[in-house]
Amino acid sequence: QQKRPESPLDQTNPFLEDEPGDDGGSEKDEDLTKPRKPKAPGNPFHGIISKCFEPHLYVYIESQDKNLGELIDRFVADFRAQGPPKAGTEEGGAVLPSCADLFVYYKKCMVQCSQLSTGEPMIALTTIFQKFLREYAWKILSGNLPKSSSNSGGLTITSLLKEKEGYEAAKFTVDELCLICSILSTAEYCLATTQQLEEKLKEKVDKVLVERINLTGEMDTFSSVISNSIQLLVQDLDAACDPALSAMSKMPWQSVEHVGDQSPYVTSIIMHIKQNVPIIRDNLASTRKYFTQFCIKFTNSFIPKFINHLFRCKPISMVGAEQLLLDTHSLKTVLLDLPSIGSQVLRKAPASYTKIVVKGMTRAEMILKVVMAPHEPSVVFVDNYIKLLADGNPETFQKILDMKGLKRSEQSSMLELFRQRLPTPPSGADSGPSLSFSAPTPEQESSRIRRLEKLIKKRL
Repeated sequence: QQKRPESPLDQTNPFLEDEPGDDGGSEKDEDLTKPRKPKAPGNPFHGIISKCFEPHLYVYIESQDKNLGELIDRFVADFRAQGPPKAGTEEGGAVLPSCADLFVYYKKCMVQCSQLSTGEPMIALTTIFQKFLREYAWKILSGNLPKSSSNSGGLTITSLLKEKEGYEAAKFTVDELCLICSILSTAEYCLATTQQLEEKLKEKVDKVLVERINLTGEMDTFSSVISNSIQLLVQDLDAACDPALSAMSKMPWQSVEHVGDQSPYVTSIIMHIKQNVPIIRDNLASTRKYFTQFCIKFTNSFIPKFINHLFRCKPISMVGAEQLLLDTHSLKTVLLDLPSIGSQVLRKAPASYTKIVVKGMTRAEMILKVVMAPHEPSVVFVDNYIKLLADGNPETFQKILDMKGLKRSEQSSMLELFRQRLPTPPSGADSGPSLSFSAPTPEQESSRIRRLEKLIKKRL
């Protein structure tokens, strides 16, 4: 018997248990050594009487349709009366008990129906099962996901304030984060159990009807609930970091006179990460792979956004670029530690996640290193850009020149030189904007950052 870790169900999955009267797979170990009795020949009269009633079993199917409708309505009413699982309790982030009740009832119906008929009525019952799996996903799961402020489309006063004044976006409360995690965990349980339900139905139904049992659509519905839940968690943290990124792009980087500790916008981003991530991690303790997915999706959203705001920081002085490089390194360190941030148990971040952070934040560091480099002689500057960034897109190069504060006349000659110095792609290859240069390894980058930090300390 298998148990889900940290689940309030703490019951065996209904479809992993043997049913009454099941023969195979339920013997105890000591019975395996006993000689088996020869199997009695099949009774030729078995099922003859029940076949007579098969055309009238629609009454039973209609009754189950009504019962399951009432059961779903009761789940909805119970959820409204009792509210979502409370944060900071054993219920927090756990599977909703109603899904176990639903599958236990499904098993009871399946066993009853198979004792009456394994023909067309079983197919009709499967259709009823599908209907209420979808209803459960919509009414209990998707219907109770909290609404994100970033989901409302169109231009609103809030969005204008956020853009113009660094308006603090409304974040989900701890209870709302806990609810999203609970719905995600429940959808995962439903997805796995629906797969087992399909297998059991195929075992019960007549061989000629097996192909008509297909619950893929319902499994996809639960997968969508999981994806939507992760996306909500990502959007919430992402939106919380937006005002800090806006503040970064509006700072007067040209007039920065000395390099200090990390900037206030970095402190703000780190604060939001430290507030959200531990709550999400603790509430998804039993579904670790989905917590990893959350981390990956957040990083894939945050890093390109950070780089876009970096390009808006213009013009930048040499000291300003050094401060931004220090800030970028601070953020990179926090992002690398994000999966275990605030945890007493130090767990190494998955390699797939670390690779995304290193690649994205190294690009941000390279942009700043190019900005810090002198633009004379022009050939050296252009070649250094091509080597460090491996980006053949003239628009990206133009953004770098804007960050350096070069005049348009200087930029024109630089862009012309840039086009001339681009390596020609091999014959037959697509002439895309990206170039195939090997990115520096994390060890090389770490040593470069250490040298920069020593340089900054000397200047201080």
